[in-house]
Amino acid sequence: MSDAIKATGLVKKYGDVVALDGMDLTVPEGTVFGLLGPNGAGKTTTVRILTTLLRPDAGHAEVAGLDVVRDARLLRARIGASGQYAAVDDHLTGAENLEMVGRLYHLGARRSRQRARELLERFDLTGAADRPVQGWSGGMRRRLDLAGALVAEPPVLFLDEPTTGLDPRARAGLWDVIAELVAEGTTVLLTTQYMEEADRLADRVAVVDHGRVIALGTADELKSQVGGDRVELSVTSAADLAAAARALAPLAAEPPQVDTAALRVAFPVADGAATLTRALGHLAAERIAVRDAGLRRPTLDDVFLTLTGHETDEKIEENAR
Repeated sequence: MSDAIKATGLVKKYGDVVALDGMDLTVPEGTVFGLLGPNGAGKTTTVRILTTLLRPDAGHAEVAGLDVVRDARLLRARIGASGQYAAVDDHLTGAENLEMVGRLYHLGARRSRQRARELLERFDLTGAADRPVQGWSGGMRRRLDLAGALVAEPPVLFLDEPTTGLDPRARAGLWDVIAELVAEGTTVLLTTQYMEEADRLADRVAVVDHGRVIALGTADELKSQVGGDRVELSVTSAADLAAAARALAPLAAEPPQVDTAALRVAFPVADGAATLTRALGHLAAERIAVRDAGLRRPTLDDVFLTLTGHETDEKIEENAR
């Protein structure tokens, strides 16, 4: 399998601000590569360089075998891109938007109309195809924008936070479309702040912070860096929380973490199911009532917090609500 995207030592500065500080990426053909990180980490700058919209200050990158600087004009015909905000013309209909993209790719009027109808059907937009886009919902506009990125059937697709602002149902629908494209051989570079999105779609994930890749691997490989399973138990009474932590301490490789707000005690374990059974026995012996108990695997949120020392923007926003 050859590489669809190769980048080495990419550097980009805006005055005194270093957006990229030696970014290295390798993306095999027919895979989804996730760039995971907070706002300002360098994800969008990386995409803009790889899609020829920015020139790097240093470093080298190739996409689909073409140099992003020297072969920029040729490369633009072989890639598709969908940004954080739907780039559609509100005054045109859905069909007209896609036909316009086809004309810009020099597909000709007949092929542009044919391709527009194919994509409108694929993205379940045929019912609104002849209505101006200004009356469409956010999810519909997002699907149309992604359809526009596919008009020329590009072998490499860049999706920069494509589901930002979408409700869970619309987000899941876009995930299904992306999975179908990759199954057909498309290579996707996906930037995201959503842990679940990276976990579900990406074959490999690069955690990015301060313009550099700080960790790289499959989701499972990254999770393994922060340990195995965790036992989590919630008690019914705040008065029992300290006693529960003391009772469970002999089972834990490190002091249990106590969440007073959730009345929860948690600790990492090597033999998850067996330790969970013993933990319930210990609490029963102390006559401590348990509200909930279970095993939890590390998440990509845990990975990001461990590697960077801070949460992703997504998690911060959730905690603020």
